[in-house]
Amino acid sequence: MQKLEIRKAVSGEASRVAVVLYESFIEYKSFYSDEAFAVTTPASEQIQRSINECSVLVALQDEVIVGTAAAMPCRDSYYVQSMGVLPLARGLRIGEILLKRIEDDASGECYKRLFLSTTPFLHRAIKLYERFGFRRTGEPPHELFGTPLFTMEKILETTTRKPGL
Repeated sequence: MQKLEIRKAVSGEASRVAVVLYESFIEYKSFYSDEAFAVTTPASEQIQRSINECSVLVALQDEVIVGTAAAMPCRDSYYVQSMGVLPLARGLRIGEILLKRIEDDASGECYKRLFLSTTPFLHRAIKLYERFGFRRTGEPPHELFGTPLFTMEKILETTTRKPGL
């Protein structure tokens, strides 16, 4: 297996992140409304805003972006969004590694939980989230432009940050 690098995305990578998300979800396009698919696979300009405003991670193999995930604070929680892995890189635990990095970042900042919204037809992703300790909640949103959604959460064990770190 090639060496995998996980790091924060930088400004010039927005268009590549957009391609990764599009290629990760195109096989499911018929299950989404047009509007929901557009939100799930945002354009480079929206991804650039995300890079500037929240934590967008990229997974690289041989310096090529093969996966991505974003996370942002939301009250006492960390919201996981825009997670995708290229079909050719699936099965290499990249999604799990991205989630672990997000969890480590959230725990280090003393957030109490991770949460995300997903669609019921993303079976592989749901299995990953469940293996990683996420459980379904009854929280909204329950749909995105007519596409069904449900929320999942993982309660975190927080650590106390040491001064100066």
